[in-house]
Amino acid sequence: MIWSAKLIKHRSEDRIGVEFEKDKEMIQRIKLINGARWSQQKKLWHVPNTRENRERFHIEQKQDTRLSLEGQEHLNQFIRWLSAKRYSANTIKTYSDALRSFLVYYREKNVSEITNADVLDFNNDYILKRNLSASYQNQVTNAIKLYFRTVRDTKIEVDKIDRPKKTKILPNVLSKEEIKMILEAHSNIKHKTMLCLIYSCGLRRSELLNLKPQDINSKRNIVLIKQAKGKKDRITPLSNKILELLREYYKEYRPKTWLFEGQFENQPYLEQSLQSVLKSAVKKCKILKPVTLHWLRHSYATHLLENGTDLRYIQELLGHNSSKTTEIYTHVSTKSLQQIKSPFDDL
Repeated sequence: MIWSAKLIKHRSEDRIGVEFEKDKEMIQRIKLINGARWSQQKKLWHVPNTRENRERFHIEQKQDTRLSLEGQEHLNQFIRWLSAKRYSANTIKTYSDALRSFLVYYREKNVSEITNADVLDFNNDYILKRNLSASYQNQVTNAIKLYFRTVRDTKIEVDKIDRPKKTKILPNVLSKEEIKMILEAHSNIKHKTMLCLIYSCGLRRSELLNLKPQDINSKRNIVLIKQAKGKKDRITPLSNKILELLREYYKEYRPKTWLFEGQFENQPYLEQSLQSVLKSAVKKCKILKPVTLHWLRHSYATHLLENGTDLRYIQELLGHNSSKTTEIYTHVSTKSLQQIKSPFDDL
């Protein structure tokens, strides 16, 4: 039996229209589908637009990004809960977007009926089939676990939801020679100072852009980094060389609200502009590696380790919660490796 199926609108309702030559057996089979009806106007049978029916009639539907009313209410509750817990704006957006994709996928199901098996199906049938990254899968898993801990009426067993196995990716590190070239590439004192401060203090991009003039303590030779990742304050040492550079920069630009201000007064420097500053420096140095601002932070930590700085101090300087995060730099430090003699040299 030859038949064709397509998505249709019938009385403002999403349906699946099925067309075929008149056949008693086919009519009996389609009548068995719950909600199947004949349209005299369209001259075809139509069935509810459910995932089961889309699979039955081999229909590839464009992803519906709409939430059900219940799903939207749950998402709003989650956002309010995260805000009350004082999660950062970036974290709230990341977690709410991740939960949204999960709730959209199960928009035809009551949230209270979602089970651990549904989480597994979502990972297999949505994330893996679309070749989405393990980090995205981890974000969704974290959001699901965090949200369903706050929901009373649920079949989800949070502690039995497993996170994907983490891929071990080593941080990208530049040599001291490459760092020196990049930091000296710009003649513009503002551009040069920003890049030098990121490397010399191991700052994250956001940490640099959120600095204020009063955060530089020239008497104690420290930089105060306020409310960084994890809402933690920390201090990092300020070298005499970078202090001289900062003074030279300050005399020329006289920043008021932010240490590095953008085109408009009292507005912080834009992230995209800072990335362009680095990209321009890398291009001038003719370095072909895809260098990012975070590479400067990785290089700072690795160079500290190679200079003999204890891992515990590096952990404090970087603002890491766990020593395991800092220990990854032991895998990219070449100081010990350089002392190992290859047996190839004896051949």
